[in-house]
Amino acid sequence: MNFYIVIPAHNEETSIGQTLESLVNQSLLPKRVVVVNDNSTDDTQKIVSAFAEKYAFISLVNSKSSNKHLPGSKIINAFYKGYETLDDDYDVICKFDADLIFPKHYLEQLSHHFSTDEKLGMASGFCYIEKNGDWILENLTRKDHIRGALKAYRKACFIEIGKLKPSMGWDTVDELLAKYYGWTILTDETLHIKHLKPTGISYNKASKYLQGEAMYKMRYGFIITLISAGKLAYKKRSVALFKDYLAGYFKAKSNNIDFLVSEDEGKFIRNLRWKGMRSKIS
Repeated sequence: MNFYIVIPAHNEETSIGQTLESLVNQSLLPKRVVVVNDNSTDDTQKIVSAFAEKYAFISLVNSKSSNKHLPGSKIINAFYKGYETLDDDYDVICKFDADLIFPKHYLEQLSHHFSTDEKLGMASGFCYIEKNGDWILENLTRKDHIRGALKAYRKACFIEIGKLKPSMGWDTVDELLAKYYGWTILTDETLHIKHLKPTGISYNKASKYLQGEAMYKMRYGFIITLISAGKLAYKKRSVALFKDYLAGYFKAKSNNIDFLVSEDEGKFIRNLRWKGMRSKIS
């Protein structure tokens, strides 16, 4: 299968080399890797350029945006800068972060999963972070959720869900829409990816309200937002975050911010969320 990979990168000089090294040593090589150097002020561009000179399937795109590290729009806008340079000759399109080290057989294993299940729309492994010298699971979400750091989409699924939304919550709404259109999602626990910088470590403080805004834009409604915000805040051990998430939700509602999904898609999403909650209670 043809894998095209886009990697947004902002000041990633300490990690991007390791990410690219792990990709050029894959048992199944990607057909294209595009690194989008998004307003970096360090040696990110220099490191990527060295790889691009050595490997014909790697290319560099330079982009200018805000210096603030905000989740959502900044990352996806950078992704599109790279995606727009690609042709349509791919089977799987990936959005990877610039601080990951992939096992040698990662793409080959994903290819196997996509080849054996024609309804598989998205697939990934699991992120592991270093703690006290050991690599442990970065346990931030459900195990059936594909982290935004390592998304891989079958081409037909990617197109049908409307590609990626430039908004906080993009890496949740993509899965919900995939399910809406009848695609399945797979997370392979045997695939361990080293995540060099834990999620959110450099996010700007202004991002704290965006999670609640995203819940509004996905048409969760207040009750599901309340429960989801509570679960997220509990996982991060922060009452303040719970308040911020709800503040973000009500701010988005009062400002009539545009939704990310249609009414029918929103109804499906709410039903899916309620079904998932009831299954955990019973």
